[in-house]
Amino acid sequence: MDVSEARALHDDVPVIDLHADTPKLMHRMDYDIAEHHERPMPRRINYLGHVDLPRMREGGVAAQIFGMWTWPYPRRGCAASVHGQLDALDEAVRRHPDQITWAITDRDIRAAQRRGAIACLAGIEGGQALEGDLDNIARFAARGVRYIGLLHFSANQLGYPAYGLGADSTRGLTDLGKECIREMNRLGVVVDLAHISRQGFYDALEISRAPVMVSHTGVLGVHQHWRNIDDQQLRAVAEKGGCVGVIFARRFLGGKSIEAVVDHIMHIIDVAGVDVPALGSDFDGFVVPSYGLEDVSMMPHLTARLAARGLGPDVLKKILGENALRVLRDVSPTRAADVS
Repeated sequence: MDVSEARALHDDVPVIDLHADTPKLMHRMDYDIAEHHERPMPRRINYLGHVDLPRMREGGVAAQIFGMWTWPYPRRGCAASVHGQLDALDEAVRRHPDQITWAITDRDIRAAQRRGAIACLAGIEGGQALEGDLDNIARFAARGVRYIGLLHFSANQLGYPAYGLGADSTRGLTDLGKECIREMNRLGVVVDLAHISRQGFYDALEISRAPVMVSHTGVLGVHQHWRNIDDQQLRAVAEKGGCVGVIFARRFLGGKSIEAVVDHIMHIIDVAGVDVPALGSDFDGFVVPSYGLEDVSMMPHLTARLAARGLGPDVLKKILGENALRVLRDVSPTRAADVS
């Protein structure tokens, strides 16, 4: 399969990226997501500016879950920061309704693809955004938030991170964190286990009655790094019916090229099966993407490289979007999230 054939395959399945941090740029740097931005010259560090609507169409990406991250301190102001980023997405949808639209369900994503629009969804990176108030889950869900990552780079009211301030792999969820999982299940918000401590990871799996995801990560079976999860964790996510988005950031992969991303995806398949791997780029997250995946327009190159490893169209479609769609369908939002 060459790149043009891979791009054609993208028209047959809603390609979904589980995590890109673009709304922070839109909110704080007046980044216009509707404008085609030029990729930095090869000698420059490519930390930001990976995603915009023209390049998403070029890459055949049907849906993007945008991550909303906040500074962990001070405790106050985190919720307002998330709302500001959601406002920036709202404004983009208002200004360009034919190009981008909000989506909540897997059906919304497919409908957007049929009419030629890109579906946007939202996720939160770091439970400090709740500010200790679980009612904020419903408020965020009503604005399109489909997943909440409980931890980021610091301990918060819910638990402890894998790395950063207060990191401790042996400490799990707090009582509030456990109640947060139950409330997310009730409202149909997906539990995201990226960045969480190992004990917190298993606490969440034990409590959750619904499938979970790890929105953006690498795997320890390919590269030893604090950011990555191990084979036992992969199997646990599989048993829960969840999915794992593979990150594109070089420093977590153990290699600088697109082949390192492929290695991580192939390892997930070997360990946990074809129903688990998904895409979780971390574009616009102050990371340098792998060579060959410098921005979202390059997505068909990843599909072509996966095909070169012997994966057929049915498996490719699972990785590109069907596994993520299944989780979004199985964790269905409830009317209880419709609050003013």
